[in-house]
Amino acid sequence: MTQSKRQALIVIDVQNDYFPEGRFPLWNTATVLATTEAAIASARARDIPIIIVQHVADGTKGPAPFFNAGTPGVAVHPAILAAAPDAPVIIKTAADAFLHTQLEATLTQLGVEELLICGMMTQNCVTHTAISRAADKYAVKVLGDCCTTVSQMLHLIALNALSARIGILTSTEIFSNPGA
Repeated sequence: MTQSKRQALIVIDVQNDYFPEGRFPLWNTATVLATTEAAIASARARDIPIIIVQHVADGTKGPAPFFNAGTPGVAVHPAILAAAPDAPVIIKTAADAFLHTQLEATLTQLGVEELLICGMMTQNCVTHTAISRAADKYAVKVLGDCCTTVSQMLHLIALNALSARIGILTSTEIFSNPGA
């Protein structure tokens, strides 16, 4: 029997500005939020660490369209914080969650070998993190049903493009088949 790799669930940019009352609402957020909450619960039940990534616009470049520090929209969605109250929150200012952040140090401290990535937006921060040079040393899988972007078409295009390099699975496939 082979030993499975130590996994971590990385939840990227599930923040208020992406929801209906926010500055840049995305497609299908209610469903993705519910699916992500279920994935977090499954990860917690299996003692898989959860890491939350929060994008905060770089204020030195002037005001951004959304995710500005000190605004309600920059906050991680309260349902995610409630589902993973003890999860570390990694702050980023670029699409790649590894770039100039503590993500890699946190993963090393936890002994992680495999990343399960989900979040918002599929074609941007999820993709850039999944194919980051810093992610090359990890086995990487994206939970396609726990991601979204501005439209279903763009979401599907992004997942298709990612599938050439990494595994795209549903949260059910990941958590009902730990060896997937």
